[in-house]
Amino acid sequence: MRIPRYFSLLLIACGILALPAPAPAQIAVGVSVHVGPPALPVYEQPLCPAAGYIWTPGYWAYGDDDYYWVPGTWVLAPQPGFLWTPGYWGWAGGVYAWHGGYWGPHVGFYGGINYGFGYGGVGFAGGYWKHGAFFYNSSVSHVNVTVIHNTYNKTVIVNNVHTSFNGGEGGIRAHATREEEAAGHEHHIDATHEQAEHQHSASTNRSLRASENHGRPAIAATSRPGQFSGKGVVTAKSKGNPSHATTHTPAEHPSTTHTSTTHTAKEHASTPHSQPASHTSSAHSNASHGQTKTHTESKSTPHAESKPHASSGGDRPKAQEKKPHR
Repeated sequence: MRIPRYFSLLLIACGILALPAPAPAQIAVGVSVHVGPPALPVYEQPLCPAAGYIWTPGYWAYGDDDYYWVPGTWVLAPQPGFLWTPGYWGWAGGVYAWHGGYWGPHVGFYGGINYGFGYGGVGFAGGYWKHGAFFYNSSVSHVNVTVIHNTYNKTVIVNNVHTSFNGGEGGIRAHATREEEAAGHEHHIDATHEQAEHQHSASTNRSLRASENHGRPAIAATSRPGQFSGKGVVTAKSKGNPSHATTHTPAEHPSTTHTSTTHTAKEHASTPHSQPASHTSSAHSNASHGQTKTHTESKSTPHAESKPHASSGGDRPKAQEKKPHR
């Protein structure tokens, strides 16, 4: 029996409508433009709201013929053991293409971009997972150690680079390592619903458009996704160097050096640090986007320790405990 043509078209249309819609986090994947994003602004990291939250750095997204800033924010990991690999802009085929970020057991390639706060261009030095708990490197993460006891202190030195894209004129000259490529093929989880909503809210805020803030957004980072006002919101201190400045020297995978300083992890210690919740140190500013960190250590005897991969979710050796610092 022949089915009438109009009825066939109706069945096809119904089939298309029945297909599952793409996840909101996938919308930005594949976006490409002919003009590179602005330099990364300089801002301080807001206080971590609670244990288990992972820092996701701010970035420039594109929409309505303009770049707009998506504020950095703390995001609750979708499952224990997973770390965030930031997205990045990469130059290829005459356009700048956006490569979306993802959650996974290891940090993969994110263009060699120095986003700050542990994301120095390679791996992640802001903390690690152990036995289902996340341990924060207070050298680069702004945490209230009177509330979050899973902390340690390890100095991180990175290059002072504010470039926000990989490849092209003035871009970072970096290529994925074998380990980063392997991480990219592991089981992934796309950006969470909260992250997708966070980006959507940023896209509707005119003050976050590059043409409005000229590279210095008033809402540079937030304590929680979608929280664009009130306590926990920080503004940009300044804008970075122009992305296409001829005096800017592209870095070949910005070197992230983990110096062998005294490890001061406190794994559920009974006596918390006496650092107040309102403490804000220059160490927690991505003006470091690499400034050399000069964190003062309490008197403690350094000890030998293994040097695991910064982005790994594996166990780390327990370290000596130090006296509270202020």
